[in-house]
Amino acid sequence: MIKNTFSFNTRFWLLALLSLFVLSSCSWLPDEIDETVNWTAEELYTEAKNHLQEGELAKAIEFYEKVGARYPHSRYAQQAQMELAYAYYKDDEPEFALAEIKRFIKTYPKHPNLDYLYYLRGMTVFPERKSVFEFIWPQDESKRDTKISLESFQYFDLLVRKFPDSIYAEDARLRMKYLKNKVSKHELHIAKFYYDSGAYLAAVNRASFVVKNLQETPAVGAALLIMVKAYKKLGMDSLAKDTQLIYDTNKEKNGFIDDVFLEDESILSEMVPDWLKFK
Repeated sequence: MIKNTFSFNTRFWLLALLSLFVLSSCSWLPDEIDETVNWTAEELYTEAKNHLQEGELAKAIEFYEKVGARYPHSRYAQQAQMELAYAYYKDDEPEFALAEIKRFIKTYPKHPNLDYLYYLRGMTVFPERKSVFEFIWPQDESKRDTKISLESFQYFDLLVRKFPDSIYAEDARLRMKYLKNKVSKHELHIAKFYYDSGAYLAAVNRASFVVKNLQETPAVGAALLIMVKAYKKLGMDSLAKDTQLIYDTNKEKNGFIDDVFLEDESILSEMVPDWLKFK
């Protein structure tokens, strides 16, 4: 009886020790063998670029990050960082894209492709319709918060001022015009809301902001008409008459776009820059 008990205990402890050894041995082994461990910077970059061109963004990002991590001082690192920012932008990761762009501009302030990074920064926060449902049931985006529009406008404005002759400057100017129209229409929505709510003085203030600060936008004509109606409600007939005269004069001279909530889709067409190369 004692012998059987001893034999059982011995087998138990031997199995326990064997299991512990196997588990310990497994912990020494890597979870996955990295086949790229000995790859050169050029090989990693080429692989990343191929994945990017195939639309395999997650894999492209993985290899671009390896270039920067393993070969930070190579000639491929700069290009990899630019393309990494682009990959993040295409992968709908604006925070990561902006972080890479900011780091690149700070690290390489004299880089010949710097204008592209400024352009990409504006594109990263440029408000676009991304949902298929918004093509089926279009929404007027000017009713939404204009914070993103203003941020994008500032980035494009910086590009145009720093690089007025850049190949991206003209497209940036068109996008700035679109964004300015969007902001002016947003302000007009608020002015109309105030007027419909009976807050006529607030409506005048909001509409006059459009007239004074957002000239050459389609919303100006409608803003003037809101001011005319609000002045009449406030009993300020003289101001209403003067504002009506301004409206009539400008309409006769330049004309206004009546439907100010119509989006101009043509300026949203993206440029496809030829930048996947060394300069």
